[in-house]
Amino acid sequence: MIQDLLRELNELDEHPALEAKASTSGDVGDSFFETVCAFSNEPDLGGGRIILGVAKSAEDFFGGYEVLGVSNPDKLLSDIASGCATRFNLPVRVQTITEPYEGKLVIIVEVSELSLSQKPLFFVKQGLPRGAWRRIGSTDQRCTEDDLVVFYGSRQGDSFDLSLIGNATEEDLDVEAIAYYRTLRAKANPLAEELDWNDHDLMESLNAIRKDGDVWRPTLTGMLLFGTRKAYRRELPAVRVDYIRVPGKEWVEDPDKRFIATVDMRGPLLQIVDRAQAAVMDDLPKGFELKEGKVQAETPTLPARVLREAIVNALMHRSYREHRPTQIIRYSNRIEINNAGFSLKNEDHLGEPGSQLRNPNLAAVFHETNTAETKGSGIRVMREQMRANGFSPPTFESDRTNNSFTSRLLLHHFLQAEDMEWLQKMPPGLSDAQRYALIFLREQGAINNQTLRQLTGSDVLTASQDLRKLREFGLVIQKGKGSATYYLPGPTFPASKAAPDGPLTVETVPPNAGHTTLAPGHTTLAPQHLTLTGEHPTLRNSLPENLRSLVESMGRRPGDKIRPVIRELCAWKPLSSGELAQILDRTDNEALRRDHLKPMIDAGELEYTYPDMERHPKQAYRTVAH
Repeated sequence: MIQDLLRELNELDEHPALEAKASTSGDVGDSFFETVCAFSNEPDLGGGRIILGVAKSAEDFFGGYEVLGVSNPDKLLSDIASGCATRFNLPVRVQTITEPYEGKLVIIVEVSELSLSQKPLFFVKQGLPRGAWRRIGSTDQRCTEDDLVVFYGSRQGDSFDLSLIGNATEEDLDVEAIAYYRTLRAKANPLAEELDWNDHDLMESLNAIRKDGDVWRPTLTGMLLFGTRKAYRRELPAVRVDYIRVPGKEWVEDPDKRFIATVDMRGPLLQIVDRAQAAVMDDLPKGFELKEGKVQAETPTLPARVLREAIVNALMHRSYREHRPTQIIRYSNRIEINNAGFSLKNEDHLGEPGSQLRNPNLAAVFHETNTAETKGSGIRVMREQMRANGFSPPTFESDRTNNSFTSRLLLHHFLQAEDMEWLQKMPPGLSDAQRYALIFLREQGAINNQTLRQLTGSDVLTASQDLRKLREFGLVIQKGKGSATYYLPGPTFPASKAAPDGPLTVETVPPNAGHTTLAPGHTTLAPQHLTLTGEHPTLRNSLPENLRSLVESMGRRPGDKIRPVIRELCAWKPLSSGELAQILDRTDNEALRRDHLKPMIDAGELEYTYPDMERHPKQAYRTVAH
């Protein structure tokens, strides 16, 4: 068995159902039990396997795995049995197999997925939600309040979209928005009984209002669907849709040249869907739109139904706990729709029947008015429509760290004459999937396993093999590891015909000579100049004298002094998290970002230089002028 599992590890850069842990110290450690918890909880995964005594080789440039062996298997087996029986809210029964390999011992632990009635499994000492873990890609992720929706569903009680808007009353609902709902509902079902009810009874039936003592108040669902514009501004100031037109293929840092046009939309969501769709379609070249009801056009065109479904998904599934707008960003080669709230449904199952609803009451209205597709089918319809009209299927990115979700629609007709001419420069024998990967890489600057699976419909293993072959040809280079693995243009990647945005150029460097900060799942990089270099070691010495003195005065334990210093540094010039970590002598720039930079963004003290893409590889922070 161990030979098969080693081969599987070496063929897959990321694997949701397989985890390797060195365990050379003789202890299994907390991370082992976190993986047990994640395998037990993750819906539809079927559990997974943990291999103890195996780790990535430090000498293998391609990141291969080697057997290190375990030093005290009897103690490890005892610790596993004891921990699985006592650490969690219910005992977990795992299967363990001890197997020799080239004179060393390896332990294979098989974990089964729990039944729905037993989930979520969690650490008793930590409780819920932080004590529960999910398996996202090849990583174990601590659960949030939103994750509990996946496990509990209706058992959890009232969902967040039934929260009362405390300062609002029934008078803050717009009679015109209610009338518009009636029009849509009558079109979907002319015999619907609620159409005969008065407005108050209709709102109560839709959970748009609830009684708070003696006063009827709007719920979050009611305000989102029927709130007046005045009430929206007062109660939900950050809930809006921003349409942003950006020149070229990347976010422009200069605020004076960043946008061609922007449109801010605020109001009842059923009406906002129509306004947002019209804003984007009116801005597209006329040849890009496929009218509703048409099956196929002679020239590939962007189906209006696809854009509408992407907008609806963003508004219906976003997290309204987060105070930030939904953004529709129109680049020269793509449309990106960014909304708050990671996907509750595993990304590998997007497009399959069934939904995990963050806002079930809001979603019910979208479905009953035919604004949204039948439950769980929207993404499948988007993929089918895009393929049928000569486009790449849409790609989706769920980012738990930043609690966001991005849909991307490439405005590029794949494998057209120009593409075929460019592909002639490639080595012979490439598959269609590999050629798709190269064209996507040319358009976006980076690709990962998950994106290639979305483009081609392949599985993890097949996508990994395709990317490995491209790497062997020198067409791509691999960066990151595990779930953070992504691929950039390699030394033999041919240049494209110069476009208005300029050609893609890549400077390659020796292994470990530097790094880039592309987040797991992100597939957008600056197309003009992608340079992989390390940070300058004397960055602190380049500071103005007053700033250098300020930094040096903090000492080794800066405590609450660090944020004022960050404000001063980012007022000097925009700085990345890595640059700030180096200046402040912090060894963990991710912790700096999580503990200080992100809270300062939320508090309005800092702002991103790439606000539409928090994990942009060139992301930097600047102080907000007050």
